[in-house]
Amino acid sequence: MEGPTRFYARYYGGLLRRSGFSLAKGLALPLVRGEAVRSGAHAMAYPISTYAPWQADSEFQRVYRSVKANTLVDVWRCHELWSLLGELTDIHGAVLEVGVWRGGSGALMAARLAGLGIDDRVFLCDTWEGVVNTGPDDIYYHDGKHDDTSREIVEALVRRLGLTNVELLQGVFPDDTGTEVAADALRLVHVDVDVYRSAKDVFEWAWPRLRPGGMAVFDDYGFPACPGVTRFVDEQRGRADRLVIHNLNGHGIVVKR
Repeated sequence: MEGPTRFYARYYGGLLRRSGFSLAKGLALPLVRGEAVRSGAHAMAYPISTYAPWQADSEFQRVYRSVKANTLVDVWRCHELWSLLGELTDIHGAVLEVGVWRGGSGALMAARLAGLGIDDRVFLCDTWEGVVNTGPDDIYYHDGKHDDTSREIVEALVRRLGLTNVELLQGVFPDDTGTEVAADALRLVHVDVDVYRSAKDVFEWAWPRLRPGGMAVFDDYGFPACPGVTRFVDEQRGRADRLVIHNLNGHGIVVKR
């Protein structure tokens, strides 16, 4: 057990780093996302809850350290994916991720399933040529953004972690690769596509295949740069067959009733 001096140094050092990052985001928001601030629907959120179970989860920390350089998904959202899969052990079906980039969050989910002793497949789907299907709702993203990756980068990460439950599918989903997943029922769909039309296409393909109790997790919900994704998730509210949850960490979650 570490001594009090080291503990306080680590605690306050982390607090300064995180608060400085949050302050920088808050100051920059009106300058780089003025349209979001003017809408009246965006403000910096500061939850007062301090419970941080990811810090004491040694297995999660081990895997996260191995994948964090390969993902833009922060530790809060990564741990939520990890914990949700732990909640879905009684719902049989594959995991689908669309929008893989360099494979970090997908590999983390595959490692989680393997650690739980579940042999269902994890499909990681991407063009590996950047964002596609941008439209008028997508004021920040353009086709080709996030093209600084490759299928080979993801393959190397999967090999390094020794994962055998992963299938990589290259192309626009579902147009090019949906048929390769169609036979599998789904327990969780991670939608990390940044723009309205792609979010819609993925969800409408996946929803009939998602088992009751399964979830679609939208990574970009509430981000000022992704109003199209936020709009699409909000359009799912009020329907009898689904429950929509807004998590302040940046996830919109749709649970199939």
